[in-house]
Amino acid sequence: MLREEADEALMIHYQKGDVRAFEILLERHRKPIYNFIFRFVGSRDVAEDLLQETFLRVIKGAANYQRKAKFTTWLYTIARNLCVDQSRRKKHRKAASLDQPMTKSEDSGTLMDVIPGKEMPSDRKAVSRQLHQTIHRALAALPGEQREVFLMREFLNMPFKQIAEIVGIPENTVKSRMRYALEKLRLELEEYKDMAKALP
Repeated sequence: MLREEADEALMIHYQKGDVRAFEILLERHRKPIYNFIFRFVGSRDVAEDLLQETFLRVIKGAANYQRKAKFTTWLYTIARNLCVDQSRRKKHRKAASLDQPMTKSEDSGTLMDVIPGKEMPSDRKAVSRQLHQTIHRALAALPGEQREVFLMREFLNMPFKQIAEIVGIPENTVKSRMRYALEKLRLELEEYKDMAKALP
C-alpha cells in the first residue's frame, strides 16, 4: 500500500508521475516543516510562504532527487536554506519578533506557548509566563547558526549526523554549536531555578 511506503520510495513513485505519492509526503511532513520554519523565522505569514516555497522546490527538483539521499535530509536542507535567505533579507528586523503574538487577537499566545496548559496557582502561572518570555528572548538572541542546530535537535529530534548534512558542516561543529546554544540558554534560565524551588 502506497501510504505505508518509506519517504524515499514515495519520492521515486512521484518521479514516475504518481501524484498521490507526493500528496502523502505532503501530509507527512507539512506540519513538522511548518513548525521548524515558524520557530526559525518567528512569523506565521512568512512561515506559510516559506512552507509553500519548500514544497514547490520539491516539485521542481523532483527529477534530480536520488534515492541515496534521505528524503527528510533533502527536504530540511531546502527549508533551512530558505529560512537562512529570509533571515539575511530581514537582518534589520529585531530578534524580539519571536515574542510577537501568533495571531492578531489580543489574547493570542506567542511562539513558544505550546506547552499544554494545566491549572496551577497564580504565582506559578506568573513564573511560567515569565519563563516562556525568557525562553523566547534567549532563543531569539542565539546566533542563527546555533539556533538552527538547537531547533533541529530539540524540536525535530534529529541526529547530529543528519543536522550536519543539512547545514553542510562537520558533525563535530554541529555538536559544538549545540553545546554553545545550551550553555547560553542555561545561563539565561538560571534565575528561574531558585524561583521554582521557592514555590509550593
